[in-house]
Amino acid sequence: MNNQIESKSSLNGKRVIILGGSTGIGFATAKAAAAEGAKVVIVSGNQSKINNALSQLPEDAEGYAVDLSHEENIKSFFEQAGKFDHLVYTAAENINLYNIDQTDIEAARKFFNLRYWGAYAAVKYGIPFINEGGSVNLTGGTAGTRPAAGWSMASSICGAIEGLVRALAVELAPIRVNAVVPGVIDTNLWDSLPAENKEGLYNWAKDTLLLGRVGHADDVALAFVYLMKQSFGTGLNLVVDGGTLLV
Repeated sequence: MNNQIESKSSLNGKRVIILGGSTGIGFATAKAAAAEGAKVVIVSGNQSKINNALSQLPEDAEGYAVDLSHEENIKSFFEQAGKFDHLVYTAAENINLYNIDQTDIEAARKFFNLRYWGAYAAVKYGIPFINEGGSVNLTGGTAGTRPAAGWSMASSICGAIEGLVRALAVELAPIRVNAVVPGVIDTNLWDSLPAENKEGLYNWAKDTLLLGRVGHADDVALAFVYLMKQSFGTGLNLVVDGGTLLV
């Protein structure tokens, strides 16, 4: 029995597909999974970033340039990729923060395209190819629970992902469906903010959070590895936030 549990909880030899895997949290997750013996497949829309990421991953890693903002591209990718064990979705563009009276609703719809609908399509078209014992792992954010002024779009997307995780965990069982819910993490996703706003956000984290620092991509990667390795949790939105929701 112990050997059976250990086999289920190991990533050694498992094929892990990471959409959004060439930079930031996705790339950190690719490195962490590879270190556990997984064969990683990274996907993003930028070939040069993929090439750079592959140069830092084991030789058996694969990388594909796919525009994940289009459903047909995602469908075609999974049809070509074939069987795998774990799906991780971290793809996201830099989101702009506006108060509702300044929000262009048509432009705001586009932020759902990659972050929410891309994840939805990845699950829809990836599920037929997931091996027994596999899992789906999405990305939310603490803005869904504790937004600030101007975060209505970010909060809406994060809340939608958390609800999707619970619904799909029921619908797709026994495939496990979970998400990691990061707090303020130092990645290039904040680069759309003016420099002073970005610095102010990081300073707020350092001065306010219980752990006294901004999070790192590696912190979140460990959470994704945990969700892939454990075999008795589903419908989880695992918070990794340095104490954001407690202060």
